[in-house]
Amino acid sequence: MFRTRTNTHSSEPAHITRRECCRQSIASFGWLGLANLICHAPSAMANPLSLGRDVKTRPPQFPPRAKRMVLLFQHGGPSQIDLFDPKPMLEQYAGKPMPGGVEAFFDKQDSSLCTPSPFKFARHGESGMEFSELLPHLATCADDLCQIRSMHTLVNDHEGALRHFQTGKPRVGRPTIGSWISYALGTVNQNLPPYVVLSDPTYDQVDGIRNWSSGFLPAIYQGTPLRCDGPGLFDLSLPTGVTDEMQREQLSFLQDLNRQHQKRYKHLSELDARIANNALAGNIREEVTAAMDLSRETQATQARYGIDNPATGTYGRRCLMARRLLESGVRFVALFNDKINGDPWDTHDKHNERIRTVTANVDQPSAALIQDLKRTGLLEDTIVLWVGEFGRLPVSQGKDGRDHNRHAFTALVAGGGFKPGLTYGKTDDFGYKIAEKPVAVGELHATLLQQFGLNHAELTYPHQGRSESLTDTDITGVQPTAALVN
Repeated sequence: MFRTRTNTHSSEPAHITRRECCRQSIASFGWLGLANLICHAPSAMANPLSLGRDVKTRPPQFPPRAKRMVLLFQHGGPSQIDLFDPKPMLEQYAGKPMPGGVEAFFDKQDSSLCTPSPFKFARHGESGMEFSELLPHLATCADDLCQIRSMHTLVNDHEGALRHFQTGKPRVGRPTIGSWISYALGTVNQNLPPYVVLSDPTYDQVDGIRNWSSGFLPAIYQGTPLRCDGPGLFDLSLPTGVTDEMQREQLSFLQDLNRQHQKRYKHLSELDARIANNALAGNIREEVTAAMDLSRETQATQARYGIDNPATGTYGRRCLMARRLLESGVRFVALFNDKINGDPWDTHDKHNERIRTVTANVDQPSAALIQDLKRTGLLEDTIVLWVGEFGRLPVSQGKDGRDHNRHAFTALVAGGGFKPGLTYGKTDDFGYKIAEKPVAVGELHATLLQQFGLNHAELTYPHQGRSESLTDTDITGVQPTAALVN
């Protein structure tokens, strides 16, 4: 370990030369490498978007089109061929080998025989956007939606594709897009978290909490899971015999202890998050309770979300809660599917039967959320993104399934300056690969950040000697897709 030498004629530390540093250091020339890294490491002060460890409201870099976002994440990979992207050529090749073959995840189970969709398609709205009969409610939103048919991703397994979509890369340990936006802009309502997660409380999604992790960003920017049944947070109600004044005294004492601990361990961002959360706890009870209290909504509103229907009830509750949280000042809401026959959209068998069940679960609530945001005027500066991690193949897997397809899938985006009524991009005649105007996951990320008034290349955080970002543009070279937005 390096130690500073003291001058015998002064109590001040003496100047240490480079040669003396090498002589005294156990690591010897390693100190020179460290000095070089320090000199060239990205400085938090040098980057105007390296913003610290709090959730105070911060201005964007340039005028934004979006102020908030809800991610309706369709876990498992919805089939673009059966929902958004009709392919008559599959009818002609039904039961015949796919020309050129396909890349399959379960290669030994895939037949490579073309399998057309059994579902009927129709055009909707003035835009003529195409939807299958499985999504009658979302189809009524056609003129408010931007349909991106040319999405593609890097990897074909769920975990890797989920991380790629949520964090920009397939590897573990990176912040999700909700964390990046929270880091850049903070929260609108200081009594609510900037980033909230609404998932099915009965099961964990594939890859678990990594779907809303803050990665190497300070822990305060990770998603806060809220429950859709009962109190929004565990232990939200005061214990019997504990008054508000008693709780405030307890929290004050706890904050003092945390701050003392923080002075000794300044590098632990979890302490900052704990201190901030304890400060939030004094006011959060009433705010969370009010934001998630669906009894304040009319019966007609609840019926629009399908809350009274067993097929749509739990997902509808979360969609309505998402709207109320956005209205209350939450910056980013991530909403995940119900558990239906395992991973809901991962239809490796009984594809036609299972896709009917999942679409019946999410279609009406998703459309109701978009329509409600439009009715209240919030859709103009709120992004609604409906998307999964990849698509499905045009060939059959086993008897009646469809395998993963990383080469083509569809995303729906509404509000926040995205062009309404636009169908963008094109797949080949079989819906297998992109034929025109490809949109990589990183390009969609860059476009989303742009709509929030953020330059994706400048939104960085120093980590392990380099400036990390959501899009990693120095390596990927991605840019926003200008044609998607006004």
